[in-house]
Amino acid sequence: MMERLREGANSLTVKIILSLIIFSFVFAGVGGYLTDGSKSPIVKIGDQNISHNQFEQAYKNEHAQMQTQAGDVFTTLLSDPDYLAQFRSDVLNRMVNKVLLDQQADALGLRVSDEQIKQTIRSMPAFHATVNNFDNDFYLATLKHNHLTPDQFAKYVRQDLVREQLIHGLQNSAFVLKNELTSLYKLERQTRSVRTLSLSPDDFAAKAHITAEQEQDYYQQNPAKFIRPKQFKISYVELSGDSIANLMNVTERDAKEYYDANLALYSTLEKRKVSHIMIQGDDNTAKIKAEVVLAELNAGADFAELARMRSYDTFSAKQGGQLDWFETGVMDFAFEEAAFSLVKKGDISGVVKSSFGYHIIKLNDIKASGTEPFETVRDQIIVQLKQQYAADKFFALSNDLTEKAFEMPDNLDEAASAINSTVQQTDFISLSDLNGTLAHPKVQKALQLSEKHDDGLNSDIIELSPEHIIVVRIDDTQPELVLSFDDAQPQVISLLKRQIGEKEVHALAKNLVDELRVGNNTNLNALGYVFSDATDVGRMSSDREVVELAFTLPAPTGDTSEYGITRSLNGNLIIVALDSVKEPKATDISLASQMANRISHAFASSELMATINQLKQNTKITYPLKTTEQYL
Repeated sequence: MMERLREGANSLTVKIILSLIIFSFVFAGVGGYLTDGSKSPIVKIGDQNISHNQFEQAYKNEHAQMQTQAGDVFTTLLSDPDYLAQFRSDVLNRMVNKVLLDQQADALGLRVSDEQIKQTIRSMPAFHATVNNFDNDFYLATLKHNHLTPDQFAKYVRQDLVREQLIHGLQNSAFVLKNELTSLYKLERQTRSVRTLSLSPDDFAAKAHITAEQEQDYYQQNPAKFIRPKQFKISYVELSGDSIANLMNVTERDAKEYYDANLALYSTLEKRKVSHIMIQGDDNTAKIKAEVVLAELNAGADFAELARMRSYDTFSAKQGGQLDWFETGVMDFAFEEAAFSLVKKGDISGVVKSSFGYHIIKLNDIKASGTEPFETVRDQIIVQLKQQYAADKFFALSNDLTEKAFEMPDNLDEAASAINSTVQQTDFISLSDLNGTLAHPKVQKALQLSEKHDDGLNSDIIELSPEHIIVVRIDDTQPELVLSFDDAQPQVISLLKRQIGEKEVHALAKNLVDELRVGNNTNLNALGYVFSDATDVGRMSSDREVVELAFTLPAPTGDTSEYGITRSLNGNLIIVALDSVKEPKATDISLASQMANRISHAFASSELMATINQLKQNTKITYPLKTTEQYL
């Protein structure tokens, strides 16, 4: 039992799942997953539904997580409607996959014990008053705040742990054979000798001659390319907790008073490291076996050797019975009480009965309790207090901003004055050219509302993040129009020259490759083009476009080379000459090597995805009334 608990606690998949559970508390609570009043499902998986509310809750959680990790980069990405649709689609797909795995785990009869649920919850940092100290009062208060009972939350944790059992089983079933490993090694380590020649369309475009007639014809035939989109002059007032925090003055005295009042937050409990020998069972026979082991220890037997031979906890037995550091409130009560009653390193307990069986415990080491000095955490406390003060101030100012923006709907002057800020303004600009805060999807959506265009009214308060809001208004509008020829002429000339440059560089590249393939380099030499020196590239080399082409060209025969054309990221055409293929030297690769582990993990991921795809084929999945299209 202890072996399974310890292996589960150290599983990477479990840690990821638990982090997601904790994350849902931080940003939105898990109540939305368990209690959902929506009766209109967004998707049906067999006899189970995912409602609109559940989907939106999951989307908010993943959105907040990405916002925390990537910040403005993620905001910019979301301004692209295609990316936003793909992101929401990915969230829904992951939800469907979880349901499918849950259904399969239930069909297989997978279960977890109440003790596992208890230990998992106690290990969650979200419920710790200090680094490793579970706070039951805080745990209950957090659940209450999220409208959850302990039983509901335990059910949620149980579901995730059962799912993890299934995932863990699938991943552990993957393995790699010796001949597969050798073949993959040869493919991975293979290199190819290449030479390259870069041709820039810009060089040909610069030499292109454009007549006035061509310009007029191109302008007349492509009016859609010369449309200036609708433009707006935009005013806005922005309020963020960060900007307020920077104005807050927190003294060292304030920080010291907070430190003294919350000393427990900066204290650590005493920790102990012990070894144990476990005898399974709770009857008299098991107790007698444990007493025999204790007698052998008292007679001078080596503790580690006996643990390896006799302990039922096979995981720790491999380490001579040694367990990780732990503090009070973590282990079984009887086990913990015995461990903390030992006085000196090397002391051995008597026979101790726990809910897992009988134990003999040896004290290996002690880490005394301690408190971080104020000087170490002073800066951290000052930042924390600024954020706390800013949160209170933000709430008050946000109410003032909301009130004034509503009372004076045709300007933002009063709203800005109420929060001691200024109205910021743009010149005429199209929505697609907006950047920064104004590029946020919520802001873009508000600016597209017809009443904002027609009446010049203030928008509602737009919440960009928990402590970041903005109100916007459109001051003036310029309609979409087709640029006159005079205004569009520079763009016409540029597009025409680019078109001619592209056409000519493609024709030249194709002609050169056709000639080189039959051994003719006359034109190449006449034009003064020279290939680069030969370079050996592997599959992981940095020049991805060249590498991808080089590894798709057939291996050359004799003294000939193979040729192909690709395009670089800067738009240049690249002629690639493949001169030779070089196989790696034969080597004996251990099945315990890092490469074998990496390949096994790749196989495991493939096995998991294959299982999910099979479950999708065998399960009726429907999207009632095409509701998905509304939300994706």
